[in-house]
Amino acid sequence: MGNMPKQPVISVVLEAHLPFIRHSDPITASAGEIWFFQALSETYIPLLQVMDRLDGDHIPFRLGISLSPILCHLLEDELLLQKYLEYTDKLIEFGKNELERTAGDGELQKLVRLYYDRAVERQITFTERYGGNILKIFDHYQRKGKLEILAATATHAFLPFYTSFPEAIQAQVEVGISCYRNHFGKYPQGFALPELGWTAELDNILRSYNFGYTIAETHSLVFGNPPAAKGSFYPVKTPSAFFVMARDHYAEGDISALMQASVYRDNHEDVGYELSAELVSPFLGLNAFRHPTGYKYRCIEKQLYDPQKAAEAAAEDAHRFLDQRINRLVSASQYMEEPPLCLCALDADMLGRYWYEGHQFLEALFREGSLRNEFRFMNPAEYLYKQDSATFETVIPEYSSCGVNGYAEMWLDASNDWIYRHGIRALDRMIELAERFPDDTGLKERSLNQAAREILLLQSSDWPRMLYKQEYADFARAQIEDALRNFTTIYEALGSNYISTEWLTNLERRHNIFPNINYRVFRRKK
Repeated sequence: MGNMPKQPVISVVLEAHLPFIRHSDPITASAGEIWFFQALSETYIPLLQVMDRLDGDHIPFRLGISLSPILCHLLEDELLLQKYLEYTDKLIEFGKNELERTAGDGELQKLVRLYYDRAVERQITFTERYGGNILKIFDHYQRKGKLEILAATATHAFLPFYTSFPEAIQAQVEVGISCYRNHFGKYPQGFALPELGWTAELDNILRSYNFGYTIAETHSLVFGNPPAAKGSFYPVKTPSAFFVMARDHYAEGDISALMQASVYRDNHEDVGYELSAELVSPFLGLNAFRHPTGYKYRCIEKQLYDPQKAAEAAAEDAHRFLDQRINRLVSASQYMEEPPLCLCALDADMLGRYWYEGHQFLEALFREGSLRNEFRFMNPAEYLYKQDSATFETVIPEYSSCGVNGYAEMWLDASNDWIYRHGIRALDRMIELAERFPDDTGLKERSLNQAAREILLLQSSDWPRMLYKQEYADFARAQIEDALRNFTTIYEALGSNYISTEWLTNLERRHNIFPNINYRVFRRKK
């Protein structure tokens, strides 16, 4: 590793993930699929457009992102993408109707026109500029050195719960690596811990896969054994020489506070819930439930939303945010010989889907950063490469996560603890199947591969999170019960040596994730 001047560094890393929400009905869209459509239109396409503009203007931006295997699969699913284009067609048609409805209100119609134009622009960008394949564009920016894509586990499982079952972590990590190499043609350097969930038992497991580093929560290092002398401002190495970087907890908190500015758009109010059923029904189509249209006309202070004021506020907030980070970095640098790091790890949906002006904020951040000399933007791997690893302390990071109160209560409390007694029993059976049928082919191999998919889907941390927050809890419970039921059916069928080919084929179409999975990934290491 090389040397670099003692200039503070800011690294922005986004976590891009959605649960498996695919619905096999070719006509109607489920509530989960609407989330996907919104994320694509409001988070991922605008994020790539920001990179396009920065790159076109020769702004030297650096960004990290973890793209979960589930999200990558959804972004390539032909049925989902066809439904997405139908969704954007309805969004545009609804905008035309809104332009007619608001013809008597000049200010409101300007806002409608803005949303309509953006809907058209993003549809054209997706279909023509990106060719319907945004993973290709992410890969393009990684190859240019502007973007670093981190690897992720197969289904975003909360890994600390599975350290007693190394086969589960093995399956989650190896399927994730396989997906990464399939999509991006290289071996990943960084590994994104789902929910930033870390425990000391993960050290040797992750090191064995030759990842360069991972990211943990701030208190993982601050409360480590021994406590990291440089806090969250510098990486540490574990006893197995695996590098761990800490996210800046205060950065995430500051952005959450910025999002509440009164001039920003209120994302909770949407005309899809306010207009009469007659006016909204053309947009909803055959869906039996109301959902957001994206046409939102109020700011947080409940006045008519002013996009110009919001854009100016986003630029001012980017300036303020940089000042806050630089002040902390300068203070830390007084006690360090090495360049201090501020790692801003955020949910990608914070910039767009949850905070409409988030992409303007991010773009302003990089544009202003290019004009300032007090710090540099770097990707995590780039920063690590420029340090002398001999300066990293050996620390055993503390058990931690990004969940409520920083540990595991979000994924294990009275609302969701019932999942694990069933999930662990099914996992034991999956390991048993992988050991009992090591070399099977044909229909039995298809059944075993599908059993592996169901177990991985069952382990998703999204379901206990939804149950804990009581957000879409019925959907989460249905997904859990469906995966358990499917796995149990396969397990019992293999025991009786009979399985319905028709039933299995239908299940493979519904849960078509990881098409190249090999159930032997659950076999015990010899």
